[in-house]
Amino acid sequence: MASHRKPRTRILKTASTKRGVLGITTAALASVSLLSQSAQAAPDDGKPSISEVKKKVDKLYQQAETSTQKYNEAKEKTDAQRKKADRSLDEAAERTAKLNDARRTLGNYATAQYRSGGMSQTATLLLTEDPQQFFQQTHVLDRMSGRQKEAVADFEKQQKAAQSKREHATEELAALNASQKALKENKQEVQDKLSEARKLLSKLTAEEKARLAAIEKKKQEAARKAAERAEEARQDAGSGGGSQSSQTEKVLAYAKAQLGKPYVWGATGPASFDCSGLTQGAWKAAGISLPRTTWDQVKVGTKVAKSEMKAGDLVFFYDDISHVGIYVGGGQMIHAPKPGADVTYEDVSYMPFHSAVRPG
Repeated sequence: MASHRKPRTRILKTASTKRGVLGITTAALASVSLLSQSAQAAPDDGKPSISEVKKKVDKLYQQAETSTQKYNEAKEKTDAQRKKADRSLDEAAERTAKLNDARRTLGNYATAQYRSGGMSQTATLLLTEDPQQFFQQTHVLDRMSGRQKEAVADFEKQQKAAQSKREHATEELAALNASQKALKENKQEVQDKLSEARKLLSKLTAEEKARLAAIEKKKQEAARKAAERAEEARQDAGSGGGSQSSQTEKVLAYAKAQLGKPYVWGATGPASFDCSGLTQGAWKAAGISLPRTTWDQVKVGTKVAKSEMKAGDLVFFYDDISHVGIYVGGGQMIHAPKPGADVTYEDVSYMPFHSAVRPG
């Protein structure tokens, strides 16, 4: 048995150099691969893996998206409140002008009384803080002509109206200040989340960042091809939807025209967008006005099941409904994804599905 085993040993030792090198190389590569996987799963230096960083960054972006919707809501309220405050200030100014006119009329009567040598009760009236009390104490109205009485009545009316408008304007300005404060807080909340995400990404090496970018590019390219196949199938099936089909085509045409434009939180175009800014712009192009935030957009139109979605429908994500995209068919959508990314195609399964709505 021993003499029989010996030649086999020699055969192994004398195997071709090429085969031996190949075996060693394969083993070495396998070892490197295992080591690489091990390092990524549980790095010895305590540094988080790429997948861990991506997971944390995606979570921060999602939180920033929620804060962005809060910002959008606060901005709408602030803009509306600013208009109300401006309107109240204008009304207060108009009333003040009318009060000044009434005051000048009384002044003319006071001057006339002074020149005639009479007691200038009108002049006294102009200096009192409570005209009504002055009337009650002096019974001056009994000694005035019809025109003078009208002038006094008009003055009193304009004085009360001006005071009311000033008080209302003060309230509107206080509400505006509160809205601006909320807007500032929401803005800071967004910036804090994005800053935290940038810090995490900055810890990745250039190679790791390149790998992440390659994964993202590959994913988006697959989504784009799937969307194009869905569009071809839709065109082959024929439009056949009348005005609804025409409306859908306008929505999709607008969305596709924005591909490659950067995501910027709070933006509504034309150079950049956030998610709800893009959907709002797309449906506006089709003649339908959508609200600004995802929380309001989800309430507009008819709710449809995920399996019944059609091109142009709005697709909402996450439990807090903080993200939205435009469905294009084939399980794909166009959306403004996150800071640092551009408007792109994406598989609707990439994020937790919440609901779908068909505006109109």
